[in-house]
Amino acid sequence: MTRIVMRSLVVGLASAGVVANVMVALLVVLALLAAVGFRRPWALLRLKLQGVEVWLAFLVAAIATSGSLFFSEIAHFTPCALCWYQRFCMYPLAIATFVIATSGAVSAARWLLPLSLGGAALSLYHVLIENGLAPQTAGCLLSLPGGCALKWINEFGYITIPTLALTAFALVSALLLLATPHINTTTDFHAGRKERAK
Repeated sequence: MTRIVMRSLVVGLASAGVVANVMVALLVVLALLAAVGFRRPWALLRLKLQGVEVWLAFLVAAIATSGSLFFSEIAHFTPCALCWYQRFCMYPLAIATFVIATSGAVSAARWLLPLSLGGAALSLYHVLIENGLAPQTAGCLLSLPGGCALKWINEFGYITIPTLALTAFALVSALLLLATPHINTTTDFHAGRKERAK
């Protein structure tokens, strides 16, 4: 593979990461608005995404899995110890979300949250190590020259491989939360309408 094609793929994955960051930020804002009582935007989002949340979570997990395989198998970026632990969380998510989405067992999506949240915690720790805000463990230092602090890519001033992983885990977690049936979307949507009418 030529350098130009490789560079284009890296920038493409980083650009997808930026788009996903914006989506995560939007979801956080909508969740905060719902938490302070303005539930209509969150309810409308749940209503619009109803039935496709797990498919979207699968899409994100599949892209993240493919991206990690691209970085290690095609770009030949050696994964560090923390990268492997994050892979142990992401790869099963890609398979499990596909199984749940195809079988229609959406209520089972909530059981994947510990995997996605655990992966997000590992990714956050990795980002902190990369930026010198957390110490590396002996396992990190032994896994790779430069340890887990080595930045194989650094696009747009902040997109690194652990940042991409953190973004993917956050987006998968948000989509799995949207898929959980703990809130009656239709009732919340109409309740929000009645509140605005008053």
